[in-house]
Amino acid sequence: MSQHLETLRQDAIACFQAGVAAADPYAAVKRQLQFNDQGLQIGERCGDWQRIHLMAFGKAATAMLNAAMDVIPSRYLASTPIAVTNDENLCQLENALVIASGHPLPDQRGLAAAETIAQQLKSGQSGDLVLCLISGGGSALLPYPVAGISLDDKIATTQLLLSSGANINQINCVRKHCSQLKGGGLARLAAPADLHALILSDVLGDDLSAIASGPCVADPSTFADAIAVLNQYAVWDKIPTSVKQHLQAGAAGLQAETPKADAAIFANCAHTLVGSNAISVDAAVNAAKQKNYQIHLISQALTGEARLAAETITKQAKQLLENGLEQATALIAGGETTVSLSKQHGQGGRNQELALAFALSADELGLNGEWCFLSAGTDGRDGPNDAAGGIVDSQTLQRLKLARIDAKHQLNQHNSYPTLQAANDLLVTGATGTNVADLQILLLLPNNQKIT
Repeated sequence: MSQHLETLRQDAIACFQAGVAAADPYAAVKRQLQFNDQGLQIGERCGDWQRIHLMAFGKAATAMLNAAMDVIPSRYLASTPIAVTNDENLCQLENALVIASGHPLPDQRGLAAAETIAQQLKSGQSGDLVLCLISGGGSALLPYPVAGISLDDKIATTQLLLSSGANINQINCVRKHCSQLKGGGLARLAAPADLHALILSDVLGDDLSAIASGPCVADPSTFADAIAVLNQYAVWDKIPTSVKQHLQAGAAGLQAETPKADAAIFANCAHTLVGSNAISVDAAVNAAKQKNYQIHLISQALTGEARLAAETITKQAKQLLENGLEQATALIAGGETTVSLSKQHGQGGRNQELALAFALSADELGLNGEWCFLSAGTDGRDGPNDAAGGIVDSQTLQRLKLARIDAKHQLNQHNSYPTLQAANDLLVTGATGTNVADLQILLLLPNNQKIT
């Protein structure tokens, strides 16, 4: 590998790390909370709350809870603070209950945790505060299906949606209509206590009703919308009967809809967005500027099929080169692509698939010069494996050819993990403790150009 390529790879990783650091959950919560003679202040909101119920759920739950506990005196806590997170981010906190549960598929541990949180919520009184610290992954980590739907049935439904190509908003629409906590359900259980949510967004556009399936905010979607999603992705006939019957009953008006914006329970509810993908994209951009790269922002809402997104980015890069690129350039995006899996598929994740697809697309479209492309999840996990994503370069296909691996065939089999592993192109960071969707960083070096 040339020295230029090695530098490009190191710079891409540094820009990614800057994006992850910008979403640090401890610092994000600490910035919002103060405790003084008047009591707890959350941003501009003050309240003389004598009893505070403190709970966190999501991939950043432990760090967010730790920050809140460092600010709020323990004598004001109405019960033991609780955090629910995934196994990779499990970190025990003194004087708190920390529970690990399943992600991306729910499990029995998550159900037990949801029941514990529900009991705490039901103990709330008028004049109390429920302070919720929410981060990405909360939907799967805290399953609390409605009566009549078993956890196994909810898991089966989630699994069908995850492999169907549905985006996160569509998946959450279905989840919300099968849950007692999602889609404003937590706010309903918290009433009559006051509620404030500090939210670290993993959803593009920061739609609060989509982050962790919107447990603390009004839900604009309906039972009919949930049924439409399942039909759109051809899984309606495959979902468990209990889920189908519940959704049909809701669409017929026989089950209560999720709480809407005019519901009285939201009168004492508030929220603050403390971190997002857009903030992390800006941090990656600034890191690239500091390394003297010319910046082109691809998108702050990169979506769609991973391999199609790879082709789009390749075409943009090629156009820049053809227009006469004169200096090292960074093309940066944030988003969350999808992968529609075939019946027979290998191992990988959307970021690994995007990286492998980019390497192939760059070769097919004739992307000249030296380049490096990174696509990774800010949570440090891309699908059911230990990689955050992939980092490929202009020599990736050559390395795979020497290893006698047909990259195109492996991509068609959705087998990106072992393929990138063979090229030494997996990006493995470990759990980061945060989650604000994905970052994509393409660094281009025109022919005969040096990195300054």
